[in-house]
Amino acid sequence: MTKDKKIIIEGKTKEGKDFRPSNWAERMSGKLSTVHKQRVRYSPLLKPIKQNGTQCVAVDPKLKDTNPELFDSLMQFAKTHNLPICQDLDIDTATEESHDNDQ
Repeated sequence: MTKDKKIIIEGKTKEGKDFRPSNWAERMSGKLSTVHKQRVRYSPLLKPIKQNGTQCVAVDPKLKDTNPELFDSLMQFAKTHNLPICQDLDIDTATEESHDNDQ
């Protein structure tokens, strides 16, 4: 298992409520996803994960350089909806939600 530093947008508001709709993380991550053999493949720069039972989005800090508009849009979305942003966290890639089962 590898660990990478990521920025995590948590799917619980600062008031402790689950963010809705429940598939918000997949929708956000879909901005960089592709479809192959009818399976969604998320970019390593932007993908849905689950941490402690909470839907989250893992953002690679490299996205700020490769797609600054999308990066700014994600950060603004989190602020607008009162979602916590945790920076420079080591995440275990095993927590990633897999959507391409054709390995």
